[in-house]
Amino acid sequence: MSGRVVFYQLSSKFLHKGQKPPPDAEQVLYYSLGVGHHIGVIDTFKPILTCDYDDYLEAVAALPPGEARRKLDGLRRFGEIAIDASHTALLRDALDKARPAFDPETERWSNRLDQALQAIDREPALTLMVRRQP
Repeated sequence: MSGRVVFYQLSSKFLHKGQKPPPDAEQVLYYSLGVGHHIGVIDTFKPILTCDYDDYLEAVAALPPGEARRKLDGLRRFGEIAIDASHTALLRDALDKARPAFDPETERWSNRLDQALQAIDREPALTLMVRRQP
């Protein structure tokens, strides 16, 4: 197999500089930005990480069996996956457990993924879209 995997992070808030939405509206704002991927629109997402598809599959295989591996393996089955706040703890834990088996390149991109997962922990309405590309 060949190709690459691109991780996209929700990146846009349509607000004037210096303004912040009220806390009760902030989650709705992020949600409305994020739903576009369901109809093939991802222009509110920016690429934050790219890795080789074969390396991605090797990293997924190194994860302990369970929900985290199943979640990330969804890319192989569906061509794309969404990662939200409900996935961060299990993914971060699985990555930590598998890290000793990673080569330096896999460790580099898994560390960047961990940073993106931490951002979701801080702002639960953020999401990642992961897509396989030729």
